[in-house]
Amino acid sequence: MSKQRYPQEFKTEAVKQITERGHKVADVSARLGVSQHSLYQWIKAQRTPAHDRQAQVSQTEELRRLKAELKRVTEERDILKKGRSVLCQAVRVKYAFIKRHEGEYSIRRLCKAMAVHPSGYYAWKVEPMSLRAKDDQRLLGLLKHAWLESGGVYGYRKLTMDMRDLGERCGKHRVARLLKIEGLRSQTGYKRRAGMRGGKPAIVAPNHLQRRFAAAEPNQAWVTDITYIRTHEGWLYLAVVVDLFSRQVVGWSMGSRINTGLVLDALLMALWRRRPKLPVMVHSDQGSQFTGHDWQDFLRDHNLVSSMSRRGNCHDNAVAESFFQLLKRERIRRQIYSTRDEARADVFNYIEMFYNPKRRHGTAGDISPVEFERRHSQRLNSV
Repeated sequence: MSKQRYPQEFKTEAVKQITERGHKVADVSARLGVSQHSLYQWIKAQRTPAHDRQAQVSQTEELRRLKAELKRVTEERDILKKGRSVLCQAVRVKYAFIKRHEGEYSIRRLCKAMAVHPSGYYAWKVEPMSLRAKDDQRLLGLLKHAWLESGGVYGYRKLTMDMRDLGERCGKHRVARLLKIEGLRSQTGYKRRAGMRGGKPAIVAPNHLQRRFAAAEPNQAWVTDITYIRTHEGWLYLAVVVDLFSRQVVGWSMGSRINTGLVLDALLMALWRRRPKLPVMVHSDQGSQFTGHDWQDFLRDHNLVSSMSRRGNCHDNAVAESFFQLLKRERIRRQIYSTRDEARADVFNYIEMFYNPKRRHGTAGDISPVEFERRHSQRLNSV
């Protein structure tokens, strides 16, 4: 086995906790179980030059013109992207959009993109609001308060009922309009992806675990599974390996493709971190990533014993499913990820900076998995 203990993905996300999230090196070292010397080495390896070797001495007039033109085109593109939802709406809605973004772009450029005259916008700004508009603002304040009280999960239907409980006479369409203008929306769940129905799996191992989810020692039984996380770039797939003794996530891997390599990387991280001396049972479902020859050969070569759930029975792998449920409820469903890298960094933060070292777990005696294993190790050493 390679002497390298941590994969590059782990190092990159660990450095981000210091350089981007502002954590101290000592805190990250304590939470991840990595020496401060190693963290400084990782930071040094990923550091970019402080300044370019060759400084720009002068710029030609043509370069300045091209930059100005590029800035103009880029701003107009960004304005149209942000304001495409109001292009076909009333003029006052366009004026409201211009007012919200006049700190980002010039007013004349905003007016040109919205196809309104600047003089009309300035006149709208100085004129008092209509009674209807004032009442909309008052009602919007109540809606914001009710939406925040719900934890940001209520949509226009439930908020309409809240308003009627307060004695407000408003229809659901008016509430939906105000929420849309303000950019407030309900918390929506994940649609369950349709299961793949195919032929018989290539290799199916017996169910050695038999729902015995309690382990007396670390590295006796691991469970593994895959889930998916929605981003604007597409799906990000997450594979984890959980130790049944403390419920610690000992291995994980993330990628844009759901294949055998994803689960092998997670299992390899678990082997690097735990270095088990005795055989370990690895329990999974009967997904195609776990029933292929690559997965089985890897288990056999590393002294691991394969165990599989019954086909279509998620309860046989309930611990992995429970972890994914916690991850999505406590972190993912509260976020909207623009890119896979953004989701990857947030999942790393949840697993390595919160769940493993900090989050209290009922199965681990209401202490964190890392602390649970540390106390177990102390008891063994004191005997």
